[in-house]
Amino acid sequence: MDIQHFGTMPDGRQVERCVLRAAGIEVAVLTLGATIQTARVPDRLGRVADVALGFASVAEYRAAPGYIGASIGRVANRIAGGRFTLDGQDYQLHYQLPVNNGTNSLHGGAEGFDRRVWRLVSATASAVRLALVSPHGDQGYPGELTVTADFALGDDAGLNIAGAASLSIDYRATTDRPTIVNLTTHAYWNLAGEGSGSIDDHRLTVPASAFTPVDAGLIPTGAVASVAGTPFDFRAGARLGDRIAGDHPQLRLAGGIDHNLVIAREPSVAPRHMARLADPASGRTLDLWSNQLGLQVYTGNFLDGSSTGKSGCAYHRGAGIALEPQMFPDTPNRPGFGSLRLVPGAVYHHAMRLVFGVE
Repeated sequence: MDIQHFGTMPDGRQVERCVLRAAGIEVAVLTLGATIQTARVPDRLGRVADVALGFASVAEYRAAPGYIGASIGRVANRIAGGRFTLDGQDYQLHYQLPVNNGTNSLHGGAEGFDRRVWRLVSATASAVRLALVSPHGDQGYPGELTVTADFALGDDAGLNIAGAASLSIDYRATTDRPTIVNLTTHAYWNLAGEGSGSIDDHRLTVPASAFTPVDAGLIPTGAVASVAGTPFDFRAGARLGDRIAGDHPQLRLAGGIDHNLVIAREPSVAPRHMARLADPASGRTLDLWSNQLGLQVYTGNFLDGSSTGKSGCAYHRGAGIALEPQMFPDTPNRPGFGSLRLVPGAVYHHAMRLVFGVE
């Protein structure tokens, strides 16, 4: 195992960098935010580049917006007004803190899981397990939530993709009373290499025939609309720059793509294919599999150049793309979207597989 000291939090807590190596790729995971800091993978000629956006210090992670590389919880995405009702009881999130997305809660709150130092449970040369306990009332959520995040490198995870190597991410959670949970990763990818420019030339394919339109606050309206004839139709694959540059009303609201694509309407135990991202210049590909219902596609619309990545390049709009498997945004207030409810004795499990290859 390769565990390195990465830095120190203002209160003196240590942050570790766990470097995983297997199947020809290398991934570094930080205990701060259970964050993917680097992902070094080869191109079609065998040249290795870091394809994950990230920073070189604890201070930069704490200062930067955008949740870059972090694990997100308790609830990914937006909750309208920071309010929801569970088992007949109303909850107001951030009742002692300002809400962190205008009038909405975003990605677990102002002190979400991305801001926490996770405990290092175990590590090998190719895998690491991190853990976190979120107490009852944390950010206004009910129940004590115990979470583990497993990151493991290997072959193609049994998905029969020739010449590929996989990063498996498994989030699990238990609770001592009914609560809600929706965990995901907010890794940003640029398959041309971190700091190399925009993802405009990347090609994205997503087998989703529907999406959830949003209002001006980027909260779903409740509709499930066809992607046909919209910039969100990636069923046959499309160049990202061509879609982001459009003048569709939904693109104007989000400043680009920041939308949930509907992969399925029923839960699955086994991961199913969600997306394929490809960089034609390098030949690098990334196939994403997950057992969740939706895929939030975010094209880095709010990256404004104020943060400088590991390569020394500023992260501007479109410097990377986040592919976030999860339940639909605002599900706690939209019963038709499903349920985030977790009860004592049950185990929440989000199984994710990221398979790197070349074409």
